Amino acid sequence: MNKGTLYLFPSPLTEEDPELVIPVATLSKIRELHCFIVEEIRTARRFLIRAGAFQPASEPKFLVLNEHTGVEELPELLKPLTEGTDTGLLSEAGVPCVADPGAAIVRAAHLLNIRVIPMTGPSSILLALMASGFNGQNFSFLGYLPADREARKRRLKELDHHLRATRQTQILIETPYRNLALFDTILSCCHPSVMLCLATNLTGANEQISVRTIAEWKLVRPDIHRKNTVFLLHSP
Repeated sequence: MNKGTLYLFPSPLTEEDPELVIPVATLSKIRELHCFIVEEIRTARRFLIRAGAFQPASEPKFLVLNEHTGVEELPELLKPLTEGTDTGLLSEAGVPCVADPGAAIVRAAHLLNIRVIPMTGPSSILLALMASGFNGQNFSFLGYLPADREARKRRLKELDHHLRATRQTQILIETPYRNLALFDTILSCCHPSVMLCLATNLTGANEQISVRTIAEWKLVRPDIHRKNTVFLLHSP
């Protein structure tokens, strides 16, 4: 029996019309499939309806993969693929497998010689890097810093030294309701000359991208509370 193909589908970063940010070829492929591995069924269903890929009379099959999914559950998630059904891995926002639990299913698919095809779409991390003007030849995506305040301070002081020594762009994300706490810690730990870019609600109608030095940010309070924001640090 021929195996199915695993398609990796990005989803919009905001509630904007998917056709404004998702390429036509990606939307066309999404509309062809009837089986999806998703992080949360409710939001996946809402996106598919907006993308014109959901027929109430024949709802797609949804399989759930999130941070609580154990390795022992992966074979069941891959079963449609091993039985010949093309399946989509759908991210909650942005691209699958980047700051996203999808990497586990992709690794497992490769072990079974299942073809994996990444589809194009918005990535908040790359969009923020593009718009920052920072070093795009040498950058590091660090994801989330430690939640513990003192551990977070130690890590940021390490990063401050590293980025000033290497000129490497450092990219961070945070749970939206903790954005201002991370912002304040960055101000207290980084050298005044370090550049900080805040890229908020990317691709949305209220998108905002601001670049200032740490010294300049100490005079400005950004409106980032509970808003999806990417933090980028760079030493000029």
